Amino acid sequence: MLKKITSLLLASFLVICASSCGSAGDRANSSNGSHSSSNQPSTAMPRGPSATESAAASAIPTASPTPTATEAPDPIKQEIASMSVDEKIGQLVLVGLEGTTLQEDAIEMMNTYHVGGFILYKRNITDASQTLALLNELKKQNKKNPVPLWLSIDQEGGTVSRMPQDFVKIPSAQSIGSKNKPQYAYGIGEAIGAELYALGFNMDFAPVLDINSNPDNPVIGNRAFGSTAESVIASGIETMKGIQAGHVVPVIKHFPGHGDTSVDSHLDLPVVDKSLKQLEQFELLPFVEAIKERAPAVMVGHLLIPAMDKQYPASLSKTIITDLLRDELGFTGVVITDDMTMGGITKHFGIQDAAVKAVQAGNDILLVGHDAKQQIAVLKALKKAVKAGEISMQALDDSVYRIIRLKSTFKLKDELISRANVDAVNRQIKKALNASK
Repeated sequence: MLKKITSLLLASFLVICASSCGSAGDRANSSNGSHSSSNQPSTAMPRGPSATESAAASAIPTASPTPTATEAPDPIKQEIASMSVDEKIGQLVLVGLEGTTLQEDAIEMMNTYHVGGFILYKRNITDASQTLALLNELKKQNKKNPVPLWLSIDQEGGTVSRMPQDFVKIPSAQSIGSKNKPQYAYGIGEAIGAELYALGFNMDFAPVLDINSNPDNPVIGNRAFGSTAESVIASGIETMKGIQAGHVVPVIKHFPGHGDTSVDSHLDLPVVDKSLKQLEQFELLPFVEAIKERAPAVMVGHLLIPAMDKQYPASLSKTIITDLLRDELGFTGVVITDDMTMGGITKHFGIQDAAVKAVQAGNDILLVGHDAKQQIAVLKALKKAVKAGEISMQALDDSVYRIIRLKSTFKLKDELISRANVDAVNRQIKKALNASK
């Protein structure tokens, strides 16, 4: 699919170049790139982006282009029009998998359900060579699908570190924030991007932009960059930029703010007893700043905020996702739920109904990290809802558009990597760490 998009984009750019000035043509060419799948091995080397690549990585479009009489048709819309409903629905789901090698469940997810990507946890990782091999196998198996996979992970540093022991340890967000050196935070983010990119990952569920304001919080703690909005903004935004500079999509989390809770949403549903005005004056500040800095993706937490939605947590709330995040704050990127198999959802909602509600609320991607049966149940529930008109085709197409647009912008490929240069990555990590001294 993305190969077709590239061809159509090239044709479009040639038309535009023929009728526009040279500078407009230069801008068009700088945003073009090959997004096609390839199974030719390459060696992933940590490298800083060129000026052109940095511009492409940060240039997240603000709206779906609307063709005019003098413009070429939108190639992404053309590709979406050629997709089946199953292929579209698959792009809305990102799943976990079992084992440290390719298993039948994962193969079924790609061949039958066309899922948009996978998340790896510590249980899936032993060492760098094994992780590289597993990601290569996923890419090879996905060759029947025209859209490359999200290959994602939670790599924050500190206690939430999924990387194998081959790599130098990344410090916690709290440790990074305590240095109060934005350039240091950027370097650490870039090093995180380098280690992920070297293994074949392209999405990181980090950085955490929650403010650690509640000492009784059992789940955030040192995962936050600080206890004030200023400290989180100063270090969190730079870490986000650094990860992105390493060619990996950063996903800021957990909107609208998990810092002032005393319940772990992995186990149950936290309640945040604050008004919108209070959130705007504190919890939302880092997210607002990240959106201004063109954050490409946001993860929404399982948090009940009665002042805004008495019935549904943020991850299922149209009021919070569509009305607040998209309409009021102006976020136009990809919205992802926290894991739908967490207790914050499963203890209070059936996962099938919750999945439909999540899409209706405005999420583009549902993260379903555990249990193949629940993953299939979610996919089937979404298909049933689309057929019944509970999820409109327009809403489905809009989400798929945002997803494919982001995959194109970051030049995702199902390209195999022959080896990971761990030594080079570790040198970069050590250099970043030394910058704090």
